[in-house]
Amino acid sequence: QVQLVESGGGLVQPGGSLRLSCAASGSIFEIYVMGWYRQAPGKQRELVAVITSSGSTNYADSAKGRFTISRDNAKNTVDLQMNSLKPEDTAVYYCNANIAPDPRRYGMDYWGKGTLVTVSS
Repeated sequence: QVQLVESGGGLVQPGGSLRLSCAASGSIFEIYVMGWYRQAPGKQRELVAVITSSGSTNYADSAKGRFTISRDNAKNTVDLQMNSLKPEDTAVYYCNANIAPDPRRYGMDYWGKGTLVTVSS
């Protein structure tokens, strides 16, 4: 059983910063891509940023220049540093990871339960 647990959400004023963290635990052989997605009220879930095990990153246009994704392969964690936050960044942020539970299986997508980020004055 694999679990992803997010932390770090909360209320922040426009222009402020937050750091989200996600830890993967359980039966893990290898973690491939890790990433962050978000879902605002009434909207579909969308990609924020992803990072491969070698450190290659990809960002949504809305996140470029403001957000930074990083991971610690030894700790099975992925973080999202969010700066210059805007009200439109308000959403539930979900951690995602493609994980092979054992060497006999291909990677599967796992999701955390989400953490709410509210940007408001």
